[in-house]
Amino acid sequence: MTKETPVEGKELEGQVAVVTGGARGIGLAIAQALAEGGARVALVDVDGPEAMASAAQLPSTGHKGYAGDVTESREVVSVVERVEAELGPVAILVNNAGITRDNLLLRMTEEEWDLVLAVNLKGAFNTTKAVTRGMMKRRQGAIINIASVIGLMGNAGQTNYAASKAGLLGFTKSVARELASRGVRCNAIAPGFIKTAMTDKLSPDVVEGLKSQIPMGTLGEPHHVANVVRFLAGPGAAYITGQVIAVDGGMVM
Repeated sequence: MTKETPVEGKELEGQVAVVTGGARGIGLAIAQALAEGGARVALVDVDGPEAMASAAQLPSTGHKGYAGDVTESREVVSVVERVEAELGPVAILVNNAGITRDNLLLRMTEEEWDLVLAVNLKGAFNTTKAVTRGMMKRRQGAIINIASVIGLMGNAGQTNYAASKAGLLGFTKSVARELASRGVRCNAIAPGFIKTAMTDKLSPDVVEGLKSQIPMGTLGEPHHVANVVRFLAGPGAAYITGQVIAVDGGMVM
């Protein structure tokens, strides 16, 4: 992935980054990119042992994995306190934790709706609130929310997911307005169809159907998202806040 990373050097040296849902997939790719930039990374995931194992595989040393459920505010506060005690003040937060529970609206249960909104939207609220006071005091911080093109365009069978990701975009812009004067930036990334363990399970016909919706004609890779996170976390994005960057091969223009 190093050859794909647009910024050379260690522009994030000395900074501590928290990546939720960081044990695998896009979250792990994000953690790798931030580690390559010099950051010490805390991987927070409901699967604590996997987060710890993934942290041990990151470039360089000083990274740690933590068990944490982003839907539980007290648990989030406790994890952030542990991260800051063990690694240092949090300068970068990546709200990546997310789930799907797809179903048509008429068949969707309250549980499917509530769980997706709890993880994808309330989770970002909990983690952002937990790090914000410290960032404001230090007058430095970068918050990056991983949304989705589905939050921009909608998708049949994903009313809960679309609502959660659209909500995350509004949350991003409001946080950016609240914190800009304190030196804290907040941006969002809206990935399109990215190759993950979930897409690997799709049939070739379905994958070809997805590709037909993408002007560039191919699915994205996790490092395509991770590289944009690294940029938004770094000094090159010092004058960027409240923005949504689609990493989607041209699906949404």
